[in-house]
Amino acid sequence: MRSALQHPIFSSLLFLLLWQGLSSLLVSPALPTPAEVFHELYGETASGQLPFHLWKTLQRLLLSFGLAMGLGSLIGIFLGRHEKLDRFFDNWLVIFLNIPALVTIILCYVWFGLTELAAISAVVANKLPNVVVTVREGARALDRDLLEMALAYRFGRWKTLRHVIWPQLFPYLIGAARTGIALTWKIILVVELLGRSNGMGYQLHLFFQMFNVAGILAYTIAFVLVIQCIETLILKPLDRHAKRWRR
Repeated sequence: MRSALQHPIFSSLLFLLLWQGLSSLLVSPALPTPAEVFHELYGETASGQLPFHLWKTLQRLLLSFGLAMGLGSLIGIFLGRHEKLDRFFDNWLVIFLNIPALVTIILCYVWFGLTELAAISAVVANKLPNVVVTVREGARALDRDLLEMALAYRFGRWKTLRHVIWPQLFPYLIGAARTGIALTWKIILVVELLGRSNGMGYQLHLFFQMFNVAGILAYTIAFVLVIQCIETLILKPLDRHAKRWRR
């Protein structure tokens, strides 16, 4: 009985029952029933609207996430290995970390116009400082003894990076990726809501204007399921791989 209660399916069914009960009790368009939401989800999928807008958002997610992780990792490693530069740029990082995402998005649209470049730049600018800080901590924590051993045995830069630095940084990179993907897609929705003519954020804005709560929930469920698949099929296995040395 205890194992059944702990099963994710049981938890999901309980959530749906509570949702159905609350919807039946309120009888309000502000909280549609699960059946109404899944009917909307099916209709939007069958019409092709949901796959189209979902793909547009995923394209922006993959591009901006890749750029933020790549640039952030390089900068983080560089700062983590150069103490003087790290001290000099530390205040910059604190400032960028505390600038609200909405401010960055508005500024990018003002500077670059309502373009795809502005949208991607806004997302990267918001995510980049988080990656830099996380990877910088990993670079600071690199084992000096292992680095000195690699130097003594003349590993060379590529072999040192592959066999000494990369295994130690990998857990930090996975941590930045797992937290980053959740943050990135939330920022993308705001970017699309404010200045794009397609994507999940754009559709959610239309549903908001029409007070279509079923549509809002349907698109939210679809995107959360996709992100959950990415987390389960890609990020969690990589996280387990990064922590395999602890076993």
